[in-house]
Amino acid sequence: MAKDYPRSRRVAEQLRRELAEVVRDEVDDPRVGSVTFSEVRVSRDLSHATIYIDVLGAEADEVEACVEVLNHAHGFLRSQVARRLRMKRTPSLRFVHDTAFDRGARLSALIDEVAPPPDDDERGKE
Repeated sequence: MAKDYPRSRRVAEQLRRELAEVVRDEVDDPRVGSVTFSEVRVSRDLSHATIYIDVLGAEADEVEACVEVLNHAHGFLRSQVARRLRMKRTPSLRFVHDTAFDRGARLSALIDEVAPPPDDDERGKE
C-alpha cells in the first residue's frame, strides 16, 4: 500500500486554488476559456506538479490549445504562484488534459443507449 503524504496533498490543494486565481486574474489569452483545474498531483519531494485541466464547453482541439498555452506560460504562472505560496521552492508545472469528464460522459451515453431511462408513464404503472 502506498504511503500517504499529507504535505504534498496540502501543497497540491493550495497550488490548485492559487493557479485558479492567477489564471482567472492574470492570463488574458482568449484560448484560455473557462478552465477547470480538476486535480493537481505533486511529487513527494514537491519539485514537480502535474495539473489536470478541462475547459467547459470546449472541443478536444480547443482544450489541447489551452493546454499548450498554459504549458507555454508555465514560467509566468510558476512565478505568480511562488509569490503567493511563499515556499522555499515552487514545483515546476506541467498541464495535462483531464479526460475523466469525457470518459464519464461517453460511458453515460452508452448506458443510456443500452438501457434508456423509463418514461414517467411506466413509473406510475408499477
